[in-house]
Amino acid sequence: MMRTVYIGLVVLVTAAVLLFKVQNLESVTVSFLTMSLTLPLSVAIVVVYFLGMVSGGALIAAMRSLVQRARAP
Repeated sequence: MMRTVYIGLVVLVTAAVLLFKVQNLESVTVSFLTMSLTLPLSVAIVVVYFLGMVSGGALIAAMRSLVQRARAP
């Protein structure tokens, strides 16, 4: 039963991501300092999302280690 629910959720999320990709095909230009890159809007959003996940995870890990060191005698 749970396996069926899990597969259904995976299918729904995959369909939503594919629909997002198809609806956001227009190109955008991203500029940083002297560099610029033209790519589809959906790709830019996914890249920014993953960069946020990585930087947020690194920040949380750094804060946890600081708190653990502060608690240690």
